[in-house]
Amino acid sequence: MSVEENVALVERFYYEMWNRFDKSLVPELLTEDIQFRGSLGQYKTGHGQFCEYMDFIRQAFPDFTNVVEEIVSEGERSFAQLTYRGTHRGELFGIAPTNRRIAYAGAALFHFRGARIREVWVLGDVHGLVQQLTPPPPDVPATAMTSEQGRSQGASSC
Repeated sequence: MSVEENVALVERFYYEMWNRFDKSLVPELLTEDIQFRGSLGQYKTGHGQFCEYMDFIRQAFPDFTNVVEEIVSEGERSFAQLTYRGTHRGELFGIAPTNRRIAYAGAALFHFRGARIREVWVLGDVHGLVQQLTPPPPDVPATAMTSEQGRSQGASSC
């Protein structure tokens, strides 16, 4: 496939399949033996497990969307820079639904076989996501600095 066709396939993967949770496109876009690592760290193989991951994401974020910021493609692989968005309406990482809107960064490396995706390795900013799902710590009252702390802080040139 050409670079343009690979880019179009990645865009369909996100905008037509993921953003619509349209599992009917799975056999068209993904090889039967798809190897998938999701942004939340789960590894899946094959159409069935991939669809389970889609269900997992939809349960946590029913309005989950992917925004493709940039795609770089070369040969039989493409890289996508992404922003994920959604509303937290289902338990995730042991955190009860907060109904908070979230947005976190991600990156995905795609490998192709023929006109379909054979592997996707996604890395998401899980730390940033969890920070958005957990309440901030209560305000800690300011404490007086010891003279030793003041001297060490004042001596820094950074």
